[in-house]
Formats: sequence, structure tokens, C-alpha cells
Amino acid sequence: MGKKIALNVFYNLGLIVSIFGVVWGYNNTKYLAIALFVVTGAFFLYLKLQLVKEMRNTLKKK
Repeated sequence: MGKKIALNVFYNLGLIVSIFGVVWGYNNTKYLAIALFVVTGAFFLYLKLQLVKEMRNTLKKK
């Protein structure tokens, strides 16, 4: 359970950094960086949703 909480924190930090990266890229007109941050943000969001789904299934079984 502790590992899953740590993973959730890591995914949240990844999403926050991605959002700040998109804002930074927009302010500095770095469109390649914006695309990179959008892709990494989507990846972290996907992983986070999978983790939430897994936790719900685990809690339902108990």
C-alpha cells in the first residue's frame, strides 16, 4: 500500500511539472517543448488512472 501511495505522489508531481512545462513553453514559444510536456502529462495521467482503477478493484475485493 505504501508503494502505491508513493507512486500516486510521483504521478501527481509529474502532472504538475508537465503543466508548468506547458505554460513555460507557451510563454517562450517553444512548441516542441509544449508537445513533449503534453505527451508526458498524458502518460502520467494514464498511469494515474490505471493506479486508481487498480486500487478500487483491490478495495472492493476486501
